[in-house]
Amino acid sequence: MLLFDGDCAFCTTCVTWMQRHIRRLDAAVPYQFAELDTLGVDAAECERALQWVGADGTVLSAQLAVAQVLVGAGKGWAVIGRAIRLPGIRQISGVVYRWISRNRYRLPGGTPACALDAHRSRDAR
Repeated sequence: MLLFDGDCAFCTTCVTWMQRHIRRLDAAVPYQFAELDTLGVDAAECERALQWVGADGTVLSAQLAVAQVLVGAGKGWAVIGRAIRLPGIRQISGVVYRWISRNRYRLPGGTPACALDAHRSRDAR
């Protein structure tokens, strides 16, 4: 299962794109509607990055969650997913993931509500 930020328009747009273009896609659920305790993750982890939770309870975050979704999709997607896991590429994809995460409100489909600071200030209330 892929857990994403359902309050973020950019994240929702990305998941919707994946649902349309990747035939074999794990379930994707906004973390706000998931039983996080049962899945072994908490809301703070989900706010920081995508979370992928395997049937065996394995949890992968950020670019490794993306890689696992792609591997699970099979065919050409799996090649890309495996490449993301390779030494060197893994680190570079982590930098790219963190940049996208910090700037998601500026990207296509993003809104000011997607800014991570907006989530932190909302949670502080």
